Amino acid sequence: MKNISLILIGCGGVGRQLLRHIVACRDLHSNQGVRLRVVGVADSKSMVVATEAVITELEDGVLDKICRIKYDGGLLSSLESDGSYQVLSGSNLTIELIEIARRVAGLTGLAVIDCSASSDTIEVLKKLIGVGCCIVLANKKPLTSSMEDHDQLVSHPRHLRHESTVGAGLPVIVSINRLISSGDTISLVVGSLSGTLGYVLSEMEDGKPFSEVVRTAKDLGYTEPDPRDDLGGMDVARKALIIARLLGHRINLDDIEVESLYLEEMGPNTMALEKFLSDGLPLLDTDFKLRVERAASSGRVLRYVCMIGGSRLKVGIQEFPKSSPLGRLKGSDNLIEIYSRCYKEQPLVIQGAGAGNDTTAAGVLADILDLQDMF
Repeated sequence: MKNISLILIGCGGVGRQLLRHIVACRDLHSNQGVRLRVVGVADSKSMVVATEAVITELEDGVLDKICRIKYDGGLLSSLESDGSYQVLSGSNLTIELIEIARRVAGLTGLAVIDCSASSDTIEVLKKLIGVGCCIVLANKKPLTSSMEDHDQLVSHPRHLRHESTVGAGLPVIVSINRLISSGDTISLVVGSLSGTLGYVLSEMEDGKPFSEVVRTAKDLGYTEPDPRDDLGGMDVARKALIIARLLGHRINLDDIEVESLYLEEMGPNTMALEKFLSDGLPLLDTDFKLRVERAASSGRVLRYVCMIGGSRLKVGIQEFPKSSPLGRLKGSDNLIEIYSRCYKEQPLVIQGAGAGNDTTAAGVLADILDLQDMF
């Protein structure tokens, strides 16, 4: 039986779902000759760690308790140590985490999983990869920080997996890596990488006002609590930057031209959320109606995409023929087209659910298992 030791950072929706996946797949993984040993779980303030992390693990019952506490908005520090684990917190938490990781990595190997949405993990991750840990990311921020941070994280490519940073469980990163490794030259990548914006633009094709569609998307849970976090396009820009850097572009987030779907004066710093939803959004309806009608008059539809090719790196609304893969895209699915020497006339197309805790956690789990040759 091959044991893979894990420390999870981040107990939000994706992190909790990952723990549930790990427990639910015990029999499957056992049949595959693999045991995933969760030795520690950390949030921004505390860490629950097996007392003898080198040889023991957090029991499944403890993992379930952690999921329930975090789902209810509680703190890991509220757990009482029972002898099989200890709860660490305080100003030395980061130092203790790194020391535990260094010890476990040196003796058994260790994969550290970042399912947070924080940039605070970047310095920790750089230290961890420096002491021999493998890193699995769902968090986009470490790979979209400075080029210096990025270069340090990717300096040991066999130790890093980050499929879920771009398309949740979709095989985007692995497909691009395989093309690059085969000597194929990628000339253009076009991707609809926001389920929220994909839903909004495809729903407007039926004549619904922009404001109505955005509010419906919020009610359905497709958007962040503040829809401007989606409408601003920065999440797509981060995904585009990850792909661009994978293709060899040495650029930063500020180098990407990003189209926001709301006006600057409607931003979170100048307009309250409720006012934006009630008064701001309707002011955008006429412009979007004209753009939809103008595209429809020539048999085209609007899609919010990233375009990466040559010197072009742009994120925003583009028109596509209704009959094209992107034109046929409906709902909240993601779709990415990869044009290369081998896929010149007809691109490699990858499509499917590109968001959701379940799908993202499944992608993270697949990345963990892909590291098993390192253990």
